[in-house]
Amino acid sequence: MKKFLALLLAGLMTVSLAACGGSTAPAASGAASGGSASSAAPAQTSSIKVGAILIGDENEGYTYAHMIGIEAACDALGIEKPIYKYNIGEDQACYDAAVDLAEQGCNVIFANSFGHETYLMQAAQDYPDIYFAHATGTHAKTAGLANFCNFFDNIYEARYVSGIVAGMKLKELMDAGSVSDPYIGYVGAYPYAEVVSGYTAFFLGIRSIVPDAHMDVTYTNSWFNITAEGEAANSLISRGCVIIGQHADSTGAPSAVQAAHDAGNANVFSVGYNVDMLSVAPDVALTSPQNNWEVPYEQIIKTAMDGGALETDYCNGYAEDGVMISTLGPACAAGTQEAVDAAIAGIKDGSVHVFDTSTFTVGGAAVTNAFATDTDGDFTPDADEAIIDGYYHESYFQSAPSFSLRIDGITELN
Repeated sequence: MKKFLALLLAGLMTVSLAACGGSTAPAASGAASGGSASSAAPAQTSSIKVGAILIGDENEGYTYAHMIGIEAACDALGIEKPIYKYNIGEDQACYDAAVDLAEQGCNVIFANSFGHETYLMQAAQDYPDIYFAHATGTHAKTAGLANFCNFFDNIYEARYVSGIVAGMKLKELMDAGSVSDPYIGYVGAYPYAEVVSGYTAFFLGIRSIVPDAHMDVTYTNSWFNITAEGEAANSLISRGCVIIGQHADSTGAPSAVQAAHDAGNANVFSVGYNVDMLSVAPDVALTSPQNNWEVPYEQIIKTAMDGGALETDYCNGYAEDGVMISTLGPACAAGTQEAVDAAIAGIKDGSVHVFDTSTFTVGGAAVTNAFATDTDGDFTPDADEAIIDGYYHESYFQSAPSFSLRIDGITELN
């Protein structure tokens, strides 16, 4: 069964890269786009062995995307494929896995889930001659460890663009008289900033096309639960939602949307995540925002090969080919590709800012200030003013998303 699912996911990984230009964020100390580098670093080594600690395995979309990225980076750099530690929980097992990889001779070790961070930092303290890199974390800039870094990407940019894809379809349905209520649903994993940032970017992309759109979000409280994600999608469809987006790692939601279509609902469509969902939802999948993890993996491994100093944070967006959307599905509205191209061009040249404060309100009021960094561990940002020049600078002070404002037009159902 695992082999079958791996082959299925391989088929889902249709990659569509879109190269774009740079951002125009103002200079600031410790910016994630050019994170500070430590003066000390592990010594250069002539042979590189890479280890990876994974929250899932090849059957789970988020982890599988990481596997694709790290293997592509290894191939590009001419080194052997990594040693994997699969299905490692966010607990002591992460530290134990890191120690085992270190003892096996790995000189650069990655982990890919938020809760792995403190355990990976402990390993970094115990093995100062090994590079450690953690995806989605927030502590590298304050940890003071020369051999430890965080990495993520500007996935909010791709989510915004996928929202434009959804908005174009919604407008088409409304113009045809098939739909009167521009009602969107979203299956989210947890009410964390990473998820809030993503669904807000998706919603703002939709609203750039259909200004009256509104969206409900339901949480599954799991990153990967096919049954719960499918049930959440069905619940949103039953409420009248026309398009179902997701920040969850399985095919559960797109499969549920396809099943609703097959049962006779001609006006419901899906925007996925991580992988191309056309294999499981051929009639309803519009696109999926995707991370191109090869970019940070190659950056970090190359630094280790050179014995260089790590930046505290690595973050890549359209400018560095760090994010993308999957191939547009056949259900997409006419003119969608042109709208996508224009949005990406705007992100490139700085004329489009995803979290432009002129495009949303909170509690009916304009937002003029919001912090980006949580300094006391309570999951509420309390430092680093993020609204500069009229927009929220996401993933600027650290690579991990920090946008957690609850904007008008979006309702959290649970």
